[in-house]
Amino acid sequence: MRVSGLLRLLVLTFVLVTTLFFVRSYISFNMQTVRLPRWMGLVTKENQVAKTKCGLSKPCPANFFAFKISSGAANVVGPSMCFENHVIMSPVKNNVGRGLNIALVNGTTGLVLRHNSFDMYSGDPKSLLQFLKEVPTGTLVLVASYDDPGTKMNDDIRKLLSDLGSSYAKELGFRDSWVFLGAQELKSKSPFEEYLKNNPDTNKYEGWPELLELEGCVPKKVF
Repeated sequence: MRVSGLLRLLVLTFVLVTTLFFVRSYISFNMQTVRLPRWMGLVTKENQVAKTKCGLSKPCPANFFAFKISSGAANVVGPSMCFENHVIMSPVKNNVGRGLNIALVNGTTGLVLRHNSFDMYSGDPKSLLQFLKEVPTGTLVLVASYDDPGTKMNDDIRKLLSDLGSSYAKELGFRDSWVFLGAQELKSKSPFEEYLKNNPDTNKYEGWPELLELEGCVPKKVF
């Protein structure tokens, strides 16, 4: 009887201890399940990389505008322009065209004033000439080539683009790649310009050089 009672007591003790162990394990697991997502969320938030305007490699300082300009790729992919995180022209917007794509932006407020594309292969260059003559003082001028920016180029247009700060407008020719940011009445040559000559020996695409990308930070009131 005593042995039987002792065995029953041991069995009861074992059952109680085992039950207590499983209950505590269950409670601990539920607490971890509840807290883990919160902890993970905090880590993700703390380590999240801040997005820059127009996808620049680093943010612009205060009182600077962020911009990014991409030329077209051959005659297949159109150019794009982004200013202060606003896409002005792009193939997705369906507002780009063969030749020169140009946007005018107020150099103080960053407000987009006008944008247009000019066919420099079979179009009338007079429309581009008039457009450039009407650029207001204090205006930033963003330019991206697509397919052929140079066939209809003339001396008057080259001079106006050079007056905006371009170093390569005088050389621009058939199927060259060119991206540029200048300004009306800029007192020196613009530091924002990339140019590639159409050269069969170095072209990336058959008949065209590779596309160009230009990005940076331009100060407000640069005039």
